[in-house]
Amino acid sequence: MSARMEPRVLALAGLVQALKQVRRVAETGQADAAVLSTAVDSVFRIDAESPDEIYGDVRALRPGLLLLRDYFRSQSDDEFLPKLALAVTQLERRFVRDDAMAQEVHERIVALAPAAARLGSTHPEVLAGLGKLYAETVSHLRPRVMVQGNPHYLGQADVVAEIRAVLLAALRSAVLWRQMDGSLWDFLLRKRELVETVEAQLD
Repeated sequence: MSARMEPRVLALAGLVQALKQVRRVAETGQADAAVLSTAVDSVFRIDAESPDEIYGDVRALRPGLLLLRDYFRSQSDDEFLPKLALAVTQLERRFVRDDAMAQEVHERIVALAPAAARLGSTHPEVLAGLGKLYAETVSHLRPRVMVQGNPHYLGQADVVAEIRAVLLAALRSAVLWRQMDGSLWDFLLRKRELVETVEAQLD
């Protein structure tokens, strides 16, 4: 296993794990509580730089690591997930170049942190706050991340807020991936190394 590649793989696992949750909520209106907690908690760990600090425990990323393994083995059953991941990595490039927006997002997350600490990061009030933050900032970047799902659930304000909150978590993971020197070239030039690191994390 490559020690150099490990942080990138964990950040990628966080990214796809969050986006799979977005897909699940959009389709069913229901979240996996543990996965949701891991995702939203990561949003509030804004000053952390290592995956261990951001996700709390590598074991919490097992669903994302399994998704990566299935993707590399061409066994993924969700054709939209890779497209969604690509869209978020493209969004990350635009986000980090917009200093004013990045600063606003940082400040508003800090402002929400006391409520998250008091109520829990997945409390509806906190999710609503994060959803509003995403809607008023990141969602204005182009191209927009388009989420497909069941219109019944996508018409519900609380479901939409939860989706946006988890998209913010996915963006957090994309930022971390870049900070760990990750790039799309990894999938072309270092795919074998990526696969070996994913499988080592799952052993």
